[in-house]
Amino acid sequence: MKNRLKLLRAERDWTQANLADQLGVSRQTVNAIEKGKFDPSLPLAFKVARLFDLSIEDIFQDAPTTPA
Repeated sequence: MKNRLKLLRAERDWTQANLADQLGVSRQTVNAIEKGKFDPSLPLAFKVARLFDLSIEDIFQDAPTTPA
């Protein structure tokens, strides 16, 4: 899943640790989400959206699948 989390975090001069604290997750989780290695749970995605005052769709975009 593609996302704008790193950009949104940088716009606010937050470190990954700052964001992690606000979301109640580890810095490693924030890092993995930013790199697209981990998709957040729906409750976590809602938390992120509320924190940035955006819709989930404004932050996370489903990556297109490639045909097999």
